[in-house]
Amino acid sequence: MPMQLNPGDRVTLKKTHPCGSKEFDILRTGADFRIKCVGCGHEIWITRPNLERRVRKVETKEKNE
Repeated sequence: MPMQLNPGDRVTLKKTHPCGSKEFDILRTGADFRIKCVGCGHEIWITRPNLERRVRKVETKEKNE
């Protein structure tokens, strides 16, 4: 069963981005995800299996606001 991830959710990944941030906002979902680094704003395309493997924590859209 795939993980419930929606646009607007914030995920914390296991490894840090080169800018030092571990948090990313989800911009697009599907077979591929588009995520945006909270620290530097860089956008990354990543496949669903790779993202689900790297996620530590998910904060839903309601918690972010």
